[in-house]
Amino acid sequence: MDFQFNSDNNIEGTSDMADRVEARIRERLARFDSRLTRIAVHVRDIDGATDGPDGVEASIEARPAGGQPIAVSDRADVPETAVNRALKKLVARLDSEFGKMDRVRR
Repeated sequence: MDFQFNSDNNIEGTSDMADRVEARIRERLARFDSRLTRIAVHVRDIDGATDGPDGVEASIEARPAGGQPIAVSDRADVPETAVNRALKKLVARLDSEFGKMDRVRR
């Protein structure tokens, strides 16, 4: 599974942050590893200098092998929290999608 991390100019997307995010995502998606070809994470500041409670948005796109991309997003005050919230949504979506596919195959 390939991994890509992107952040906008307003988010300090250091290599340390990218490594932590990648480790967390690989840990949570390990059971889907053989079914996913790529994960792309995009973190952006949506409220500029305001620094509101939901000022950072994280979007995660998973590409299942031979399937359509699955995208989720969530917002929080810091990038790691936004990523974790979006990741929780992605795990639920993948459980649902792969569960449906498995039931159809039987």
